[in-house]
Amino acid sequence: MDLIQAILMGIVQGLSEFLPVSSSAHLVFTSNFYKVFKGIEIVQESNQEIFLDIMLHLGTLIAVLIFFRKEVAEIIKALYLGIKTKNYTSYNFKLGLYIILGTIITVVIAYPLNEVAGGLVFKPSVVGVLLIFTGILLLFSEFWAKRHTSKTDISMKNSILIAIAQGLAALPGFSRSGLTIATGLLSGMDRSTAARYSFLLSIPIILGSSMVYPLLKIDLHEAITYNWTAIIVGTIISGIVGYICIKYFLKFVSKFSLRIFGYYCLIVGLFTAIFFYIKG
Repeated sequence: MDLIQAILMGIVQGLSEFLPVSSSAHLVFTSNFYKVFKGIEIVQESNQEIFLDIMLHLGTLIAVLIFFRKEVAEIIKALYLGIKTKNYTSYNFKLGLYIILGTIITVVIAYPLNEVAGGLVFKPSVVGVLLIFTGILLLFSEFWAKRHTSKTDISMKNSILIAIAQGLAALPGFSRSGLTIATGLLSGMDRSTAARYSFLLSIPIILGSSMVYPLLKIDLHEAITYNWTAIIVGTIISGIVGYICIKYFLKFVSKFSLRIFGYYCLIVGLFTAIFFYIKG
């Protein structure tokens, strides 16, 4: 792994973590296209590449925490006060409860898929097919939302359905933000509310499933030999790009349809599936 690869993957992670286009798929595509360009055999990721992936997620985690720092603080405060006073009626308390419940459901669904997800890292043609499914779901959710009344509040039913979608998004190609926002639309939420809840729900999942769990498997003695300049630069870039992406994506979804992302997923997924299938 070199600096150019880390920079490219940092940009891709920052953009695709919060856009409904599957960050895991785009990291797989970027890594494998880079290997094809450099004439490197496409095989299972090295431990250094896996560690870079973890650090890139750290960058986007910091971005979402900074952007939603006020909301996160209010939710934590509401949970504390709710438990202390036994008053569970506030909106932020319910929101915090939904995030906790959603995280548990996500882990239950995603954990059994980890081994399959790891195997797909070096099967980009399959990932492309899953990205096509993401595109179809985004287009259908927009079609559905235009014909049904939407709301700005979040219910227990919404949170459970969105958590199930987030769990399935453990598979590369199934966009986490794409599946969760689309599920929010299909369950009656408006686009902006679904997007904001999707980002808040991502915080414990990025922290846990994409960082804490994999870090327990890292060989610290081997980590000394990693290209730390590339890793640190890639992490910083993913954080900066991720913050900018959140800011402007939330403005975008408040005014415009997600269809453009649906078409994008269809095109990129189809091209990638065909390219790597032919490549063998």
